[in-house]
Amino acid sequence: MKRGPQVILPKDIGMIIAYSCVSKDSVCVDAGTGSGWLALSLARICKHVYSYEVREDFLKIAEKNRQILSLDNITFKNKDITKGISEREVDLVTLDLPSSERALRHAKKALKKDGVVVGYLPHTEQASRFAAKLNALGFTDIHAIEAIVRDMLVREEGTRPSTKGIWHTAYLVFARNSSLPVS
Repeated sequence: MKRGPQVILPKDIGMIIAYSCVSKDSVCVDAGTGSGWLALSLARICKHVYSYEVREDFLKIAEKNRQILSLDNITFKNKDITKGISEREVDLVTLDLPSSERALRHAKKALKKDGVVVGYLPHTEQASRFAAKLNALGFTDIHAIEAIVRDMLVREEGTRPSTKGIWHTAYLVFARNSSLPVS
């Protein structure tokens, strides 16, 4: 796929898929489409993905990537998710925004009971604010992870860690919608 703005890398996409347990029957909402790497990766697995992005130039890149992959189960929306989510009873909401916590009230309304929300948050301060807002809204099973990939040098004389690798990209903060929606 083509890359324009920053993308969520495969190491984090894999963790989002594994921890959220999405499947062929899942409906997902993604916010902060960017180049579309996460949204399109979810669409390769899930029933349907709705992806929100405020920048039209980013949506054009994501749409080209959709065409490359020949996916028709994704809907791109040129909308600000912090103003609302029209989908309901979704299995997963992913938030890759500078102020992701501002979209959590809408995410809670969109999620089905036991649906999962995940924030992609580069800084610890963002992860803390996000987790506090999750707690205040009654989400449960709140936990954070960081995926670090370390390349290995494999040589005849021995194997050891490389000095290269994909270290920190973001914290992934997950939570479950185990209560009734907020009004």
